[in-house]
Amino acid sequence: MNNLSVAQKIKRNYQLYLLILPTFIYFIIFKYVPMYGILIAFKDFSPVKGILGSPWVGLKYFNQFFNSYQFVTLIKNTIGLSIIQLIVTFPLPIVLALMLNQLTSEKVKKFAQTIVYAPYFISTVVLVGIMFVFLSPDGGIVNVIIRAFGGSPVYFFSSSGWFRPLYVLSSVWQGTGFAAVIYIAGLSSIDPQLHEAAIVDGASKFKRMLTIDLPGIAPIIIIQLILAIGGVMNVGFEKAFLMQTSLNLDASEIIQTYVYKIGLQQAQYEFATAVGLFQSVINLVLLVSVNKIVKKFSESSLW
Repeated sequence: MNNLSVAQKIKRNYQLYLLILPTFIYFIIFKYVPMYGILIAFKDFSPVKGILGSPWVGLKYFNQFFNSYQFVTLIKNTIGLSIIQLIVTFPLPIVLALMLNQLTSEKVKKFAQTIVYAPYFISTVVLVGIMFVFLSPDGGIVNVIIRAFGGSPVYFFSSSGWFRPLYVLSSVWQGTGFAAVIYIAGLSSIDPQLHEAAIVDGASKFKRMLTIDLPGIAPIIIIQLILAIGGVMNVGFEKAFLMQTSLNLDASEIIQTYVYKIGLQQAQYEFATAVGLFQSVINLVLLVSVNKIVKKFSESSLW
């Protein structure tokens, strides 16, 4: 088999190659071909002249972004929101998976999993719509309760201070259950004999979670952490944009919403592409750096 040429190997396993062909074509068309558009960031783009025909301006739009009055605010808002979300949302799926794994009744376990998974399948538009209804100062159930206890109505979406808590808490409610799936799958692959031996030795459930379950899913946790830190500049555009109002812009304006506004609404394609490329480069540097650091101290890494 090792002496076969590449063509012979493909011919022998053509069914497998046909199976991955649609995915391969998808990535080529929608992931790699669009990279050609990165050139717009370095040109004075003209739709008439096209990308190659437009004049080259080098780092003009990168400098324009770095020197803009919004640069510091955008970086602060994007990184701040992403870090808070990472700190709050990353450990919760692990805790949830460990708790669900301790349930002995399969019926109760499946019911609990269904309850915590369900919010993930609610679209972001519907989620934000529910938040507006529940948090409305006029008749929203939250403000009704606040009034019942003698308080004054809170204008949640008109306050910059409430934007990050609402964004993160809604992410916890919507995504924790689904994010726990990968950890539950990892826990199911742990040898039951390890738990049986620990029970014989008198180990409690909590002790077994610390000494068996957590080490068993440690590689998954590390990989997920690397990916999460590598995407620290990628805050969900859709929810941030839908939650954004003119009164909370100083906290809700992040790189993704800014790129949308200048790129699509103001047709500044070169500037928007430069900002987007800057964001992608930062993510790439973080991903490679974190993976390299983790590789020094652990056997688990992306590559």
